[in-house]
Amino acid sequence: MKYDFDHVPSRRGTHCYKWDVGPQELPMWIADMDFPAAPEIRRALAQRMEHGVFGYTQLWEDWYLAYMDWWRDRHGLEIDRDDLIFATGVIPILSSAVRRFAHPNDNVVIQTPVYNVFFNSIVNNGCRVLENPLLEENGVYRIDWEDLERKLADPMTSLMLLCNPHNPVGKLWDRETLARIGALCSRHHVTVISDEIHCDLTAPGVGYVPFASVNETCRQISITCIAPTKTFNLAGLQTAAAVVHDPVLRHGLWRQLNTDEVAEPNVFAPTAAIAAFREGGDWLDQLRDYLWENRLLAEQYIARQIPGLKLIHGQATYLLWVDIRRVCPDSEIFAPWLREKTGLFVSTGAVYGQAGKGFLRINIACPRALVEDGLDRLRRGVEAWNREKA
Repeated sequence: MKYDFDHVPSRRGTHCYKWDVGPQELPMWIADMDFPAAPEIRRALAQRMEHGVFGYTQLWEDWYLAYMDWWRDRHGLEIDRDDLIFATGVIPILSSAVRRFAHPNDNVVIQTPVYNVFFNSIVNNGCRVLENPLLEENGVYRIDWEDLERKLADPMTSLMLLCNPHNPVGKLWDRETLARIGALCSRHHVTVISDEIHCDLTAPGVGYVPFASVNETCRQISITCIAPTKTFNLAGLQTAAAVVHDPVLRHGLWRQLNTDEVAEPNVFAPTAAIAAFREGGDWLDQLRDYLWENRLLAEQYIARQIPGLKLIHGQATYLLWVDIRRVCPDSEIFAPWLREKTGLFVSTGAVYGQAGKGFLRINIACPRALVEDGLDRLRRGVEAWNREKA
């Protein structure tokens, strides 16, 4: 079946967080897609809705098997049934893990620039953010290993929050890199919480490496956060899972998720996940092709039409990480100005840590007409900025 990703659905007036903006504004900020969910998922949800009774819901065997089969077949990760724990979202898992496995004032290592809610999950639980800034050279990011080991070796460091693939820079961590992270964390008794929610949104023909699949060390010291929500645009249904192979870690996380009351599914959550993983593969493959074409379009447009900007090469996520430092060194100044002048609403890179101060994050998971509109607004904004600052 050929799926239509060019259709532009109207999300205004639907209480949509992303699209609650001015009538002439174009939101390309928060990471949800402007594509309807796959028809196979919508049919499954409609069938469940027709039942008409929406009481308390428990998981059933198909939910476990859908996750196990998808990660084995797509990503080469063997998951035992007992390793899976339901949760209402990846962020609830992260926050519960911080509460359970780190004490107040402990350090939690993150690699900036990184998803901004990582900061909240740490600080809101009374812990300290310990940044291991990624090193960027000619548009390529790499890990500062000396700095990472020094921070993991701090006796106050309990956890490392890993972003794999990395949001916002679009980096796919290879097996050797992940093994080295695992060895360092094991040596210094640091548990790894790996956010892998973007794992299916890679370039066509390119896979990601699950942290827990690398070796037995990585498998035993980690908690992996996964979900169909980013891949299939189901964030509002609040459905996710933690994969925890070590029984002690697993029991601790299970206990904390239940204490935090984020371990019970709503009536539609398991149905959506099962339909996504069982029937959504073809839709996803076509989506990945479409998103990659959007990325190539943006890359060519920026190179030809906006010479002051540079797009960081990425092979994962549907997010562009754009270097604006030759135009303006501070995205906290430029992004609001861009929105006011052109209506283009993008994320300021500074919210992902100081390492992102000179960058913008732009969501291109939308029909191509919106991508073209956004790129045109970005070009006009840069030209206007240059005229004003000349």
